[in-house]
Amino acid sequence: MKTRIMALGILCGMAGLLASCGGGYYRVNDPAGDRQYYTSDIDKTKTGAITFKDEKGGSVVTLESSEVKEISEDEFKAAVKPEDKKTK
Repeated sequence: MKTRIMALGILCGMAGLLASCGGGYYRVNDPAGDRQYYTSDIDKTKTGAITFKDEKGGSVVTLESSEVKEISEDEFKAAVKPEDKKTK
């Protein structure tokens, strides 16, 4: 019985660690500037702002006010895909 409880505890702990590692994709809206950013990692600062690397533009962005929405991998890839520039 104790072995089962220990195994269950270890299993739940590992599941929690894996879930916190994320791997999610996010669309970040800047309500002040009407801009959208796409990222896979968001860091929260001590002041409550968020910092992330915009995968579409390549720059590091810090926003005091933002709207963050988790999106699918397909939506993320479609949004950050480089635009094809056709030469004539």
